[in-house]
Amino acid sequence: MAYILIIIMIFFWIMLLLYSLLTIAGVIDRSKNSKNSNTNYPPVDILIPAHNEGKVIQKTLEAMAGIQYPGNIHIYLLNDNSHDETEEIADEFSNVYKNIHHIKVPPGEPKGKSRVLNYGLSISESPYFVIYDADNQPEPDAVKLLVNKAETTKNAAGAVGYVKTLNMNKNWLTRMIGLEFQVHQLMMQSGRWALFRVGSLTGTNMLLRRDIINDLGDYDPYALAEDAELTMRLSSKGYVLPIVSKAKTWEQEPETIKALVKQRTRWFQGNIYLLEKSLFNKESWKDRTIFHTLHHISVYLFFVILLSISHVWFVLSIFGMNTEFVQSPLIMFWYMSYIVYTIQHASAMVFDETVSVYNSFISIIMYFTYSQVFLILLIRSMYFYMKNRRKGNHIQWDKTIRF
Repeated sequence: MAYILIIIMIFFWIMLLLYSLLTIAGVIDRSKNSKNSNTNYPPVDILIPAHNEGKVIQKTLEAMAGIQYPGNIHIYLLNDNSHDETEEIADEFSNVYKNIHHIKVPPGEPKGKSRVLNYGLSISESPYFVIYDADNQPEPDAVKLLVNKAETTKNAAGAVGYVKTLNMNKNWLTRMIGLEFQVHQLMMQSGRWALFRVGSLTGTNMLLRRDIINDLGDYDPYALAEDAELTMRLSSKGYVLPIVSKAKTWEQEPETIKALVKQRTRWFQGNIYLLEKSLFNKESWKDRTIFHTLHHISVYLFFVILLSISHVWFVLSIFGMNTEFVQSPLIMFWYMSYIVYTIQHASAMVFDETVSVYNSFISIIMYFTYSQVFLILLIRSMYFYMKNRRKGNHIQWDKTIRF
């Protein structure tokens, strides 16, 4: 038992040290004033997959119409068989703006975002394309900043911006999601890029080079986490994805626990699919790809095991069972984890200018509430993933609920 405990604690401390370094690197990277030396602004296409997005699509297209880009830009609303007012709203914008195009995507299988994006690539032609979800409202300079970074970074396959929470002040849940995004998309992404020149696609607010994606065979239509899957393939070919924290978009996040569970279950199943796909693929262990592979293994395998052990120890101690042989080091780890966790949130709030008493209170309780939901979601996702695999069923795309 002593040797097992040592192994567990070593892994815990390695992860804790890594997250601490990423936070520091993220702070340093966000403190830099980037200088723009780019004068080349090639044509860009914006692809927006949409299925029954009547609640949000008008504000999205209004934001798209306000994008300020020095080069030619075309916006394609990819209407995937919507049955609400999405079509009528899209037609109104396409009639007013000559660069906004309403495209009806033919029915097909498998359903989902990847298939729609592949169709969008087949009907557009600019050397760069940007993906935005149907609830996104990018800031006017977002595309320009992404192109600047891609054009001035060696071996860049594109660039990745920052996703902010539009409805962060709606309730406790949306505020927690917003703070989570500030840490993982603002600080952690910036830290990984600063330390290792490693970036990950976020599914939206991301620029990609068309020729590179075409050479890779476009999107995997069976990948629910299409952004993570494409990140792995790009990294295996030696391409990088620079992070541009100042290129911002605003998107709506789930406002109820039910909506969050449905969304994150799809995300987790997509990442489990990717883990299975890449674990024994030698391409997944080359160059910078190894960072993404190890991230998936640590988060979706080792971390859940260690978190479960920690919870078992906690429950045993509640019922008065003898846990003295592990008590001291695990208590120390819990305290250190909590300290690092709160420092990450504090740093992100400072740089994102969201510091308040309310947000500080939310960040204090998140570790014991919101963060612990991860284990439940992962177990739920694993159950449904294995059930579908056993029956030979393809996991269907589950659309995020809009409010």
